[in-house]
Amino acid sequence: MNVQRAQEIATSGVIANITFNGVRVFIQNVDEKNETARIYPLDDPQKEQDVPLANLMEH
Repeated sequence: MNVQRAQEIATSGVIANITFNGVRVFIQNVDEKNETARIYPLDDPQKEQDVPLANLMEH
């Protein structure tokens, strides 16, 4: 996923159909410099993690 699209999704507040390793996730914010995103699985909000944007897929 590219930085601009990830930022659009993060700032929209909409729960888009985004997956990380096959699991639907919510993008909290995007680190443009490092090309990473702070995400959490929709079914486990306590499991936050930073992941490379390249590993996020929009469906």
